Amino acid sequence: MIAIRKASDRGHANHGWLDSHHTFSFAGYHDPAEMGFGSLRVINEDRVAPGMGFGTHPHRDMEIVSYVLDGALEHRDSMGTGSVIRPGDVQRLSAGTGVTHSEFNGSKSDQVHFLQIWIQPKSNGIAPSYEQKNFSAADKKGRLRLVASPDGAEGSVTIHQDAWVYATVLDGADAVTQMVDAAHRVYVHVARGEVEVNGKHLVAGDGLKIVAESEIAMSRGVDAEVLLFDMAA
Repeated sequence: MIAIRKASDRGHANHGWLDSHHTFSFAGYHDPAEMGFGSLRVINEDRVAPGMGFGTHPHRDMEIVSYVLDGALEHRDSMGTGSVIRPGDVQRLSAGTGVTHSEFNGSKSDQVHFLQIWIQPKSNGIAPSYEQKNFSAADKKGRLRLVASPDGAEGSVTIHQDAWVYATVLDGADAVTQMVDAAHRVYVHVARGEVEVNGKHLVAGDGLKIVAESEIAMSRGVDAEVLLFDMAA
């Protein structure tokens, strides 16, 4: 089964300082048919105005992954972590038994554009933790680069779930193929540009739900940046 989740069908909230599109039900947007996919619970595409951000707020029992596309996102949390997340960075915050954090756009002139991703953990009640790594555009060019995994393989950040997250940058003649367990659920999200995935043409913001397929093929990218989530059922 392959089903397209069109960008235009996502939930949308514009708060002035925050312009957010929700792939799955989130906050004021609720669709019983779009409560997540596999262990993937949230993909929010957020644009935060200069000097604005999310004040300190709590989370628990969730793997939160931030993927910055443009600008810089400043992070502070109750574990004492202070960092700036820039394009190519992948941040993993395991909320576990409970953590508070804030995220701000420290720039006075530039918007920050990022993906906020929530993955349900395999087990609740773990100790909160933080990790951040950079994966350059060159490292993702024409290949599926593992950026998050259960065991930190290939230098990826470690998430507490049987899920593997890949990122790729495709343009022109670039083409990639990924073999997956047909019993897994796979979600493809186009962060920018356009690309063809298993014969389906997708543009920025589109997603693809894939079930009972063993091969994922991407090609015909036009300035495309794509995330692939391979999740054990």
